Amino acid sequence: MLSDIELQLLKRHFEIQGWDISKQEALKNSSVFIAGAGGLGSPVLFYLAAAGIGNIKFCDRDVVDLSNLNRQILYTISDAGKPKAHIARERLLQLNSFAKIQSLKEEINESLFEDEHFDLIIDCVDNFETRHLLNKISIKKNIPLLHAGVTEFYCQVTLLIPGQTPCLACFLPEGTKNSGKGIVGAMAGIAGSIQALEAIKFLSKTGESLVGKILFVDMKNISFNTMNIKVNPKCKICSHLAR
Repeated sequence: MLSDIELQLLKRHFEIQGWDISKQEALKNSSVFIAGAGGLGSPVLFYLAAAGIGNIKFCDRDVVDLSNLNRQILYTISDAGKPKAHIARERLLQLNSFAKIQSLKEEINESLFEDEHFDLIIDCVDNFETRHLLNKISIKKNIPLLHAGVTEFYCQVTLLIPGQTPCLACFLPEGTKNSGKGIVGAMAGIAGSIQALEAIKFLSKTGESLVGKILFVDMKNISFNTMNIKVNPKCKICSHLAR
């Protein structure tokens, strides 16, 4: 049940055509795991907390570095050297004290998923090794995975559902290398905001999602394109799943 204060905080949601109390309660009853609290994780965490997601758990092992601040909007100069997990949790609770927000300062590993149920995993990491670990956890635990990658002026976003769509390894084979670390900070904001919107839509069963499609955004040349993605029948990670 939503409190009077929550109803006030979320008032603008109820002014959306077709949005009702059942959709908002679906968000409050949802449990989401966010991997990473950096450039993508900052807007994802902020907007999911602001949207009324009831259970948020996130993991980031790093401390704040000054070079993070062009894109990691949860932090300030005074946070330099402090653990991102601790600072981000404090900021999120200031925004939504009604949510259960758990933060972990450690490496992503499978044990983080052993004792809790999650409705969605959100990939906000910056390396393919961890992305592929999340993909394997998604398949093993049967949890949808919302993936995004971002660099320079570009990003890609897709929603992967075990047994229904390709997995990450179907189109990004293990061993794929990062293209580089350069990025305009606002690009992480765009990609993270798209991830947050996709999560909200998926969890509230609203609108059309990126299931089975990948969105490519090129903000240098102002283009948005989607492409259908197919299961690789020889994929070592997901080809055993019944479809």
